[in-house]
Amino acid sequence: MLDPTPYRPLFPITEQYAFFDHAGVSPVNTRSVEAMRRFDESTARLPFSEIYEEYGKTLLNLRERIATLINARSVDEIVLMPNTGTGINTAALSLPLRAGENVLVLDGDFPANIYPWMNLAHRGVLTKFVPQHNGGLDLDLLQSRIDSHTRAIALSTVMFATGFRNDLIAVGQLCRERGLFFVVDGIQSLGTLPFDVQAANVDFLACGSLKWLLGPIGSGFLYVRDDLIEDLVPGAYVGAGSVVDAEDFLDYNFTPLPTAARFALGAPNVAGAIGLHASLSLIQEVGVDNIAERVLALVGLAIDDLQARGYRFSASTAIEHRSGILIVEVDDPPAVSARLKAAGIIAIPRGKGIRIAPHFYNTEEEILRIGPTLDRR
Repeated sequence: MLDPTPYRPLFPITEQYAFFDHAGVSPVNTRSVEAMRRFDESTARLPFSEIYEEYGKTLLNLRERIATLINARSVDEIVLMPNTGTGINTAALSLPLRAGENVLVLDGDFPANIYPWMNLAHRGVLTKFVPQHNGGLDLDLLQSRIDSHTRAIALSTVMFATGFRNDLIAVGQLCRERGLFFVVDGIQSLGTLPFDVQAANVDFLACGSLKWLLGPIGSGFLYVRDDLIEDLVPGAYVGAGSVVDAEDFLDYNFTPLPTAARFALGAPNVAGAIGLHASLSLIQEVGVDNIAERVLALVGLAIDDLQARGYRFSASTAIEHRSGILIVEVDDPPAVSARLKAAGIIAIPRGKGIRIAPHFYNTEEEILRIGPTLDRR
């Protein structure tokens, strides 16, 4: 089992808090902070032309690391984005959806993977909600909602408000069999649980860095399956960087790039991408499989301790449905969250309870502080 001790100094928040809000906004680690500081200092002292090549290589390496993280076929399937919502909107506006067709979403999913589809109503595209079961996806129920007008399914890897881990391999197989597009919001698992876009037959996957990837706010990426590119609606979003010969500014050759880079509109958040690069490098140094084992062990420890104390949870705790998120149901979640914070424990109200979301650097001792604090009335 992974020993978190060597990594805890990278997270100064541990000096004050047992932090369990990685499903919200994670603390930025010191490697990321230092990488962004060096970049900002360089831009203050040097013309950007003198540092462009160095940081261009860093951003390329970031895309390579992302491709490895999700098992993309090529770095050309990865484009940097400011957040998950931008990526999902890009998918929604780029898919060739027509009036009278529908997209299936799961009730209880985060709005970033709901509103972009509802926003297609003006084009006559319907968003259909599939009810949750035990806090997440029921494959049979999903299948029952597919009709002759269904063209796409949009789901999250893990439900933000329950912690239920959806079976996206099964959904991807279903989409392949039915000829449906499959769009995934990966922000509540990437960085802590393995995910393979090829195995899950994913067409688009969007993710921001501020949660389990331990990166800064305002950085993320979009994966676009390479053999889907030519079937997309051209020009959903375009900018100076979206076309071939992008640096020949006055040629006006409006030929979109044949890669995911066609969605790179212009100047990226370089500082944020550099921070994400440092964080993802850390995650891959530790190893996603090692992190998954560690996080699931901490969640399992919390489940065992809290169940023994008589607490209930908002979703199935079956092994196959577990993630890095656990919602323990309590009366008056805001008051309980405040009591936890006063005891040096950060866990926020979510739904009917308190959301506990540990990462690999958390300790067993921190997890076992939660139960006694909840017991105090």
